[in-house]
This record gives sequence, structure tokens and C-alpha cells, in this order.
Amino acid sequence: MPENRATHRHGRTIRLAVAIIPAVSATPAGDPVVFMEGGPGGDAFGSIPFLIGAGVNSDRDLIVMAQRGTLHSEPNLACPEVDRFYAGAVGLPFNAPSTGELLVRATTECRNRLTAGGVELAAYNTTENAADFADLRTALGIDRWNVYGYSYGTDLALTYLRLHPEGIRSVAIDSVAPPKVINLPWTWDSFREGLDAVFAACEAQPACKNRYPDLPRTVTEQVRRLEEHPLTLTVQPPGGGNPVTVVLDGGALTDLLVAKAIPFVDLPAALDELAHGNPERFARARAAGATPVVGEFAYGLKESVACSEWMPGFSRAEVLEAGRRNLPGWPDTVLAQAPQLPFQYDVCRVWNVPDRTSIQRVDTVSDVPTLVISGTFDSKTGASWGQYAARTLSRSTVVRIPGIGHWVVPQSCCAQSVLVSFLDRPTAPDTACVADLAPAPFTITPETETA
Repeated sequence: MPENRATHRHGRTIRLAVAIIPAVSATPAGDPVVFMEGGPGGDAFGSIPFLIGAGVNSDRDLIVMAQRGTLHSEPNLACPEVDRFYAGAVGLPFNAPSTGELLVRATTECRNRLTAGGVELAAYNTTENAADFADLRTALGIDRWNVYGYSYGTDLALTYLRLHPEGIRSVAIDSVAPPKVINLPWTWDSFREGLDAVFAACEAQPACKNRYPDLPRTVTEQVRRLEEHPLTLTVQPPGGGNPVTVVLDGGALTDLLVAKAIPFVDLPAALDELAHGNPERFARARAAGATPVVGEFAYGLKESVACSEWMPGFSRAEVLEAGRRNLPGWPDTVLAQAPQLPFQYDVCRVWNVPDRTSIQRVDTVSDVPTLVISGTFDSKTGASWGQYAARTLSRSTVVRIPGIGHWVVPQSCCAQSVLVSFLDRPTAPDTACVADLAPAPFTITPETETA
């Protein structure tokens, strides 16, 4: 592919790896499914086992392409410098300026290395990414195919549908991030929506309600307490290995909540334990970050997209305001940083790519059949945003799966059957299984005394 289609005659080309997983059926349908990975920057090939396990290739060939700049593509915009920062950051205060300075330094080192190698960072954006998939369909000689994307892959899929509708039979978007609304303040809206859904589910289960009353107050108190008096603990990572020193403060706790570092069924119990002086579950979850797979995640693509498409147009003050609106009573030091995107303004200052929001923050208006899947517990891309995206998709089917978080299909047998049904009948999928779903029972632990 051209690295930059606007300057293709004088620019360089890049190479993108493609895998085709044959259909399980002996008589597969002729229209395959193409998958769009999340992130941005995730390893698409690493998702293949989950896609096969979910039956995505049961009746159709599955096509998976490593997006530009990601693992298995050339060039690979991984940032080992940033991986190493995050490995050490588990032992640092989450939102401290000194921590941000280390992240900016690591990001600067990565940027300098990539650009010295000739990488045009501004070319790693969603428009070019979508054009890669359009060209892939042509290169493979496919008349029609179906698109399935999750998380950032929904942003990409909706952009692809808007710019290159030719040959698209249907689109399934899972854990939806609508291009029109992705920005840093928006992350607080999604976080609050997912957290509220978990707490409401506990309230609806008598055993959970009686054992863990007023979880919103509990979590607010614990974020405030840890931000004022951080804990420094030495714990063994969940995967084993040598003990790791971690700092557990309000920012770290918030990040763990967004990342679903504690299984949802255990979250009320973990918060109760924390309130009674036992931070072990959260500390071990924090320690998991000390052993990243260096070079697997393409921070180069992530920063190029985030800094050109998500960050511009909203100020740091608006991020803080959104945090205060959604989580009154939480410390400003926590709310000043967008969930999962800490110090993004400082990172984007050194990444230095052009503002593309006028091109990218656009609704996708289409009559192509679309399946919109959301999990009610999703704190990264709140379930309401699937409904938001569907309002301009005239032939859309919206499905909410109770008790599931980010990337629904691999976690829900019902969502898997809905997706297969949708691929067979895009305008009339069978969604009957959804009506009988409810969140799983929460873990109930014996009552403990406060330490």
C-alpha cells in the first residue's frame, strides 16, 4: 500500500500482512467476513483465536489484516520505549507530573526513532487505514464482503462504510466508538455509564445489595482515600514471577476500573475488601502491568490517531469538567486525566501530527444493514454510544448484552449467535436470546472487620 496516498507518486510503500482463515462449513457462503482490530494499535492476528472461538468463520471465510503500523506490518510502529515506561509506572504515582514527564520522554524517544527511519507519522490515520481495506477487497477480487470491527475497529468500520461503501454487504460493530463523538471528555461519560451499570446490577440482586450497600459511595471514598494516602505494596503479579512494588492511588484505582482489571462478578467484593483494609486484588491487578509484551502494541498508530482525531478541539479544562460532571466528589487530580489516555495533551504536543477532526468527526449515514452490539458494563465505550451511532444507520439492529464489558462477541454465546444470524440474514437477525439474559450473580464474601 502507499504510505500516503496523497503523495504516492513520490512517497514510499508499506506492507500489510493478511491472513485468511477458511470457513468451518463445507459449503461456505461466498461473501467472507473481514475483521477490524481495536486499539488503535492492537495485534489483529492475536485476535484470531477469539474470532474462531466465537464462530465468526463458521459459515464464511474470515479475513484478518494487520492494520498499517501494527505488529506484522512493515513498518511496525511499536514503541518499546513506551512499553518499558509502563512496566516501571506500576511503581509510580499514577497522575503525578513526574510520571507524565517520563511518559513524554519515552514517547519522544519513540517518535524520534520512527521519523529517523523515514516513517511519515501523519499518514497513520483512520482515512488511510480505511482505504487500505478498500484496496484489500479489490486486490483479493472479492465482490462483496461483510465487515466486523470492535472498539477502534468500529470507528474504522464506520469510516470505511462512509468513504468506501462499494462491495459492503453488511457491517457489525461491537463496543462502539462513533467517529463523530470520540474525544477526551467523552471517555468520562463512557466510564460513568459502565460503572453505573455494574452498581445497578448489584442493587438488583438482593444478596449483592444487602452485602455491598451503596457501592457508588464506597468507590468514591476509596478513590479519594487512596489519592490522599497512596499505598505502596509489594505483590506477586497474577501471572507469577518475582514480586513487584506497586503504588495504588486514586488514579491507579480508576484506571483498573476502566480496564476491567478485576472481573465484574468480583468487583463489589474487591471494593469492599479495599474499604476494609485489604487492597490485595487491586494491587495484584496493578502488578500485572509490570510485565507487558514489549513491542506487541503499536503505540505509533495509537498516538497518530489519538493526536490527530481524538484530542484536538477540547481543552484540558473540558476534560476536568466532564470528570466533575460524571463523578462529583472525585479528586481533581484524578479527573484531570482522561481514562486510559493519561497525559494525552503532553504526549500529543511531542507527537506533533496535524489536526484531522474536520475530516474524521463525521456521522456515517448509510442504509447498509448494520448490527450494533454493546455490553452494558462497558466503561471504555459506553453502551449508549451504539444507539447513538445507529441513529444514522437506517437498517440497523441494536443489541445490548447485559453484564458484559468491552468486546462483547467473544464473551457472550448469545452475541455470537446473533452475529452468525445477522451474517445469514442482515436485515432480520434472530435476537431472541437477548431477552433471557441477565448479569451473572456477583461474588458474595463473608463480612470482614475494618483493618
